[in-house]
Amino acid sequence: MDIASIIGLVGALGLMIFGMVNGKGFGVIADSFLDPASALITFGGAFGAILASNPLKDFVAGLKSFALILKTPKTNELDTIKSIISLSNLARREGLLALEESANSLEDEFMKKGIMLIVDGTDPELVRSILEAELINVDSRHQENIGFWKGLGAMGPAWGMIGTLIGLINMLKDLSDPDSIGPNMATALITTLYGSVLANWICTPVASKLTKLNGMEIRLKEVIIEGILSIQAGENPRVIEEKLKSFLSPGDRKGFSEEGGGQ
Repeated sequence: MDIASIIGLVGALGLMIFGMVNGKGFGVIADSFLDPASALITFGGAFGAILASNPLKDFVAGLKSFALILKTPKTNELDTIKSIISLSNLARREGLLALEESANSLEDEFMKKGIMLIVDGTDPELVRSILEAELINVDSRHQENIGFWKGLGAMGPAWGMIGTLIGLINMLKDLSDPDSIGPNMATALITTLYGSVLANWICTPVASKLTKLNGMEIRLKEVIIEGILSIQAGENPRVIEEKLKSFLSPGDRKGFSEEGGGQ
């Protein structure tokens, strides 16, 4: 579980509730901040509009992608680079065909695919083309999920405003009763609150986290592509190490060197 996402979501909700009940007690939530009609307009309208904008399969996939932000990312550039350097040492000692057995023990299917391509003697340009095509498709699938949450985040405030306008129209039609103006205005504004909460508590953080995870995975695959092509070209393992370390932050590079790289 990714503790940062959980703490962030729960913490934001807790602070929002604190602001609602501060000095008034928890009863104020039911009295002032819960309105079924407003919730139906805002959440129902936002999700309905997104459903209308996507095929059902993509809509369901978008909803499921929420679970991704709660999982600990599996990407580990340091371990991947060490694995590549280890494979390059093996290839330098025993030749590319010796990599086949090692490839079968790899957990990363993308790396395994690349290693098998060079073991089979595939042309380097074709290897790059195949792996980059998969990279582009992975990014495209991720962008669909990111777009889903960005779209939902845009729809939330829009439908909240629609709900507010509906409430204001009803209020203005009943101006003959001054006592109803305050409660009706509060009800009208609740839909705006719901829309802002949907956008800023859920949608924007989820879209941002998915964007971050996508960047991490794409960068890892770029490391793998460069490493595999370097192995195929017969480059010195130390040269490969220096090349792949350029993908790391200064802190990670230092830690990598202190641990002895792939030796």
